[in-house]
Amino acid sequence: MKFETFIAIRYLRAKRKGLFAMVTTGIGVAGVTVGVAALLTTLSVMNGFQTDIQKKIVGAQAHLTVYGSMGAARATSVEGLLLADPDVAACAPFVLGQAIVNSKGRSLGVVLKGLEPSREFAVNDLGKTLSEGSWDGLKGDGKTPGIVLGVELSANMNAPVGAEVVLVSPKSVSTPLGMLPRMQRYKVTGVLHTGYYEYDATTAYTSLEAAQKFFGMEEGAMGFGAKLKDINRADAAAKRIQAALGLNYFVRTFKQMNRTLFAALKLEKAVMFIILTLIILVASLNIASNLILLGVEKTRDIGLLRAMGATPAQVRKIFWTLGLFIGGAGVAGGMLLGLGLCWVIYRYPIVELPGDIYYLSRVPVSVQLRDVLAVTVSGLLLSLLATIYPASRASKVNPVEAIHYG
Repeated sequence: MKFETFIAIRYLRAKRKGLFAMVTTGIGVAGVTVGVAALLTTLSVMNGFQTDIQKKIVGAQAHLTVYGSMGAARATSVEGLLLADPDVAACAPFVLGQAIVNSKGRSLGVVLKGLEPSREFAVNDLGKTLSEGSWDGLKGDGKTPGIVLGVELSANMNAPVGAEVVLVSPKSVSTPLGMLPRMQRYKVTGVLHTGYYEYDATTAYTSLEAAQKFFGMEEGAMGFGAKLKDINRADAAAKRIQAALGLNYFVRTFKQMNRTLFAALKLEKAVMFIILTLIILVASLNIASNLILLGVEKTRDIGLLRAMGATPAQVRKIFWTLGLFIGGAGVAGGMLLGLGLCWVIYRYPIVELPGDIYYLSRVPVSVQLRDVLAVTVSGLLLSLLATIYPASRASKVNPVEAIHYG
């Protein structure tokens, strides 16, 4: 055992003079414990929300999307290129456009997506989100195609399964009466609940053929959605596919399509980390004051050590070690408390959320190793910084004056 560590342990075990010094030590450890626990719990809850949002977005979208109008021949070529990519597991064509939906005197703007159900379900989880009805009726009866609405859109339009809605395209068609908006009647065959409000309130789904006809396309697609074997390779796959397709097409990952949302979540997490780290900083000031008091109490001992040959650097190391021991105890306690709180939140529905607002019934939590390491390093670093002044002050003690102190 090193000399500095041995002395630091002796000082920790030694009986302190006065109740105030003991209380200060306890407050320092408790403050770091509470700060670390609060920081770890908050970051884990925010991770849980981000993971849940990402899961719902990926459930309604593809991992990677290729945009660009293409005829049948070009669509076949693009599909072959996608399936040949080593990271792509499956792909599905789609037609996408804006429309106005009318039902019982109500009108709302929607995004209409035409798809092939069997292929679409291979790239996302839409097939698991249907709460009412069936996808089988999308092709309709030959005259009236079917349509699946998001649960919020269905409620807002008062259009349950079996009701009929009219979609109006922003593109006009030539008629004997002049240019008129393209209109098509649809029968609601299903209602889905993705758990993500933006999709449930603004998106409608129909068959690929019905969407092609509604938007005035003969064949082909407006893009492809692709599912990746590893979602973490989305950026690399997007760059590679974009380079292969050229500038006539746009390749976007699910994070790029929701850039604002993920950026806001990242910024919020960073701000919370900074704010809650201040709690640990305040607790570290208690460690500093405790070490200053200890330095005053041990002035004579420090003088004797200096007289026996201890260097100022060794005296500083003694106080640095003391600060790390005290801060380390607080960090360890905070980790145990924080992980315990995360387990309780995960295991028991202590905080119940209104499902119609948050689309969640309980607070999600996800403990990540990088957050545990970041909190641990932050706690220890702040504890070490708190020892700089007390250590410097103690190392400057004059041995002769210190021996005669007290």
